[in-house]
Amino acid sequence: MDQIKLTPLFTENQIKEKVVELGKQITAKYNNQDLICVCILNGSFMFFSDLIREIDCDLTCDFLGLSSYEGTQSTGEVKITLDLTQSIKGKNILLVEDIVDTGTTIEAIYQLLKTRNPETITTATLLHKPESQVTDQKPDFVGFEVGNEFVVGYGLDYNNQYRTLPYIAQVNNIN
Repeated sequence: MDQIKLTPLFTENQIKEKVVELGKQITAKYNNQDLICVCILNGSFMFFSDLIREIDCDLTCDFLGLSSYEGTQSTGEVKITLDLTQSIKGKNILLVEDIVDTGTTIEAIYQLLKTRNPETITTATLLHKPESQVTDQKPDFVGFEVGNEFVVGYGLDYNNQYRTLPYIAQVNNIN
């Protein structure tokens, strides 16, 4: 594999501060309510694990595996690779996503879960690319907005590499 050139965008400390801030916002919204936090795999697992520790309310965790990327491009087709293990009927759901790019994935998840009759569905994403979004399903809680650059780190990957970086970086020499 060719050597990838990375430019840091958000430091480990900036990410930690943002996660604390988002945790407080989500806590305020769901004060004294039960919440099912759904980790959208694979990319959001680091963000998810840090975020749920910052949410101060009764919550349970579940996982939804999806695939919509090949290399650096969204395929436009969302495939479920792992489904939820519990009923969400009448429950408050928080979808936790690493990045909302075109919005196709979050829209597909929202439509799928809506058929299971939850009380509410809200979304939290670490990164949002508003310029790339082609759907109307906007995230409710956003850590950082980014442009159209391809990013890796803190769970985000390029061909399953760079997920373990403790920061988020722009990839400069692909495409």
